[in-house]
Amino acid sequence: MADALLQTPIDYLKGVGPNRAALLRSELGIQTYQDLIHLFPNRYIDRTQFYTINGLQKNTSEVQIVGRVTSIREVQQKRGKRLVATFRDASGQMELVWFRGHKWIKAQLKPNVDYVAFGKVNWFNGQFSMPHPELELKSEYDRGLRTAIQPVYPSTEKLGNQGISNRVLIKLMEQLFSQIKVQFEESLSDDILIQNKFISKQDALRNIHFPKSQSLLSKAQFRLKFEELFYIQLQLVHKNLVRKSKIKGFNFERVGPYFNRFYGSHLPFELTNAQKRVIKDIRTDMGSNAQMNRLLQGDVGSGKTIVAFLSMLIAIDNGFQATMMAPTEILANQHYSGLKPLCEAIGLRLALLTGSSKTSERKRIHAQLEDGDLHILVGTHAILEDKVQFNNLGLAIIDEQHRFGVAQRSKLWHKNTTPPHVLVMTATPIPRTLAMSVYGDLDISVIDELPPGRKPVKTVHRFDSNRLKVFRFIKDEITKGRQVYFVYPLIKESQTLDFKDLMDGYESISREFPKPDYQISIVHGQMKAADKAYEMQRFIKGETQIMVATTVIEVGVNIPNASVMVIESAERFGLSQLHQLRGRVGRGAEQSYCILMTSHKLGDDSQTRMQTMVRSTDGFEIAEVDLKLRGPGDIMGTQQSGVLRLKIANIIQDKALLGLARQWAKTLLKEDPNLTLPKNIPIHKTYLKLGKYKNIWNYIS
Repeated sequence: MADALLQTPIDYLKGVGPNRAALLRSELGIQTYQDLIHLFPNRYIDRTQFYTINGLQKNTSEVQIVGRVTSIREVQQKRGKRLVATFRDASGQMELVWFRGHKWIKAQLKPNVDYVAFGKVNWFNGQFSMPHPELELKSEYDRGLRTAIQPVYPSTEKLGNQGISNRVLIKLMEQLFSQIKVQFEESLSDDILIQNKFISKQDALRNIHFPKSQSLLSKAQFRLKFEELFYIQLQLVHKNLVRKSKIKGFNFERVGPYFNRFYGSHLPFELTNAQKRVIKDIRTDMGSNAQMNRLLQGDVGSGKTIVAFLSMLIAIDNGFQATMMAPTEILANQHYSGLKPLCEAIGLRLALLTGSSKTSERKRIHAQLEDGDLHILVGTHAILEDKVQFNNLGLAIIDEQHRFGVAQRSKLWHKNTTPPHVLVMTATPIPRTLAMSVYGDLDISVIDELPPGRKPVKTVHRFDSNRLKVFRFIKDEITKGRQVYFVYPLIKESQTLDFKDLMDGYESISREFPKPDYQISIVHGQMKAADKAYEMQRFIKGETQIMVATTVIEVGVNIPNASVMVIESAERFGLSQLHQLRGRVGRGAEQSYCILMTSHKLGDDSQTRMQTMVRSTDGFEIAEVDLKLRGPGDIMGTQQSGVLRLKIANIIQDKALLGLARQWAKTLLKEDPNLTLPKNIPIHKTYLKLGKYKNIWNYIS
């Protein structure tokens, strides 16, 4: 019964009506009573203290005063009028001021009746005034459900302009609680409640809106935050388990001659312990009868590609084909060039398919794929075309996965009647909290050590005024035979400006590094693919010492001889992008450098980013700082932005609670996969409701 009542449209709540209902729906997404109850306050004001007018301080922020309105007048000003009421208590008088809504306010105000006025106080012309106060009859204030700790609800400018103030939202919440008079059903098991000392659902919802004390407010927040994170994790962990039980994968039982020959005789370097651990995870997945769905995280230069290649060899040894998909042609070419000598060493056939592939080449690749003559196909989105059919695709590897949508990934899965094993790779370190939430349905492996012999890149921050010293340092490096990148920002809204920046930079660099002593390549987004590839090749072969580019070189260019990365206008880049760009150097045995060039005018966030880059080369630490600066939505980009619309929890501040929620979800589903044990009935009922009422908690993605 309680459930059905909570699904009542918001229009039926006393005090709402059709106009307010339409506003609540469009502005806050509130369709039902259930939605209103889950509109949690985003802060609270402690209203335990009343002030007297003559006791006010000039710096007082928000205060409440009991007094009476003794007169009202309209005052002409440059633009329109303001409404001014004289407000008195036993100690003195002040002004209440309104700049809009005069007619409505005048009609509501009762003279010589006790009111509680609440708001920010200004000192103006030798007198205190309170603009746009919250006013409430003292008699109603004393009768209200609300306590001295007052909630402040999320709102919008439109709601405020239409008279739906915080006061109105509090009134609606009071009305809802008195109108429904239901016991809220418990949604967590006794085990979880007792072991975590959580208060009941009933007490939590009442105290989140009308806290009786600071202590009960903290307990309510703790319990409701856990619950929100717990049900997200329960869905993700359950999705993973269901996929493993339902989606059967190929069982790659053996590690055969290709893998053993390569590992024994052709491995170019000793694997790190982290790489060995990840390969073990992948071997276990691919030999388990369930489809592998694993995310491989590894910082720039940590050796993900060799792990991917060894995984492909397991598929090939079991009679299957493998594919590797990259988001850009530059990166696809890079992978192809890197894998080609490894394949040739053990007699494997490899091909490259991109948007630039000629028609004759495409036809040959299509035929070889379908015949099974081709072992490995590397490419871009071109691999997803319907014409591309495999003989028996056993492993699909997706690089820089955040650049591919869900629909694109599923296309890859449907290249076979049995879905191939999937390994998703990223060099963008994802903070653990985000990985648990956004990729919580994937198994995660991390390569957290660099290959031996790699020296950390030295990073320095220099202002534009130091440019001549920077140029001298670069000339010394080029004299030693090294190569240098100059990277300019790319902001999509302003391609003309970016292009101008790039060309201005190119001209000043050309003047400082003249021909024939120096040769310069230039690469940017407005060039044809063939021209870009030509310039890249010149730099790769060492025919040019300097590469001037926009961020097209952010991902996947591997030139061990490049030892200096100069990032121009570094304040215009995000932290993860700065870290990615820095990863383009430091790939050889020599000491490498990253120089962050900025103007002197830096905001607080920009200064934090520069300091973080200079201090740390740990991608995961950098990602954590980035998460704090930008928030989860910006980091994940649009494809996953819906995943983290949280109502009360905060993925950054509630990191420990997220870990606890995931642990409980895993333990629970391990013991009771279908949630059928009597003690888990409340959880099972709530879980089913999440599916039944799509609006119940719209933060569950």
